[in-house]
Amino acid sequence: MKVGPKGGLAELVLDEAEGRKVMFANQMDIDQEEDVFYFNDSSDKYHFEQVFYVYISGEKTGRVIRYDMKKKEATVVMDKLHLPNGLALSKDGSFVLTCESGTNTIHRIWVKGPKAGTNEVFSKIPGPMDNIRRTPTGDFWVALHCKDSLFTRVFLSHSLVGKFFIKTLKVETVIHLVNGGKPHGIVVKLSGETGEVLEILEDSEGKTVKYVSEAYERDDGKLWIGSVYWPAVWVLDKSVYDLTNKDK
Repeated sequence: MKVGPKGGLAELVLDEAEGRKVMFANQMDIDQEEDVFYFNDSSDKYHFEQVFYVYISGEKTGRVIRYDMKKKEATVVMDKLHLPNGLALSKDGSFVLTCESGTNTIHRIWVKGPKAGTNEVFSKIPGPMDNIRRTPTGDFWVALHCKDSLFTRVFLSHSLVGKFFIKTLKVETVIHLVNGGKPHGIVVKLSGETGEVLEILEDSEGKTVKYVSEAYERDDGKLWIGSVYWPAVWVLDKSVYDLTNKDK
């Protein structure tokens, strides 16, 4: 869907790709030079409010879709993914990153240059990821709901295990268990070139930040952190944080 700058009635852009309905459209990014956008279709069965069911179901029906706004054509550029969640385009537009939350893996999909049409593992993250955002310098911030726990390992041990809990547990209970019974917050900064972990910020006790779904760094050095499950927005002044770390 799209809405003009003055608001109004939303207009349908697309609702299927390569013969399959878009069921769970997720994070997207736009290549303004090419007039193309990319987005995740996270499941062929569940919707947004059931995202944790997608996570524990073990089903690999997620995909990454490229939409050419000039030609009005949708193409699947990667599929058979277990809950592709966050997505971001590189600064030069040569590749797209998609966060496969069910495997703690970030994939790099090359869309331009000699490697176009191929993909590779960009980074492995120690927990279920949500959104990913590019920084002004071309690195990336990844938001994690939590670190891996005994419960995430149990849920993901076999698809039948996850499907059993889907039938027997409420979504709220699943969220509580996935978070190890103690909501907390984590954001991870990755190199935009290599995928190497550059920085980890964590509120392990969840005293201030919890259920993190997104981290967005602005040009002024402030890191804006949001949550899809907790009614709060946190702002971290990284210039103060960096000075504090240097003093240590």
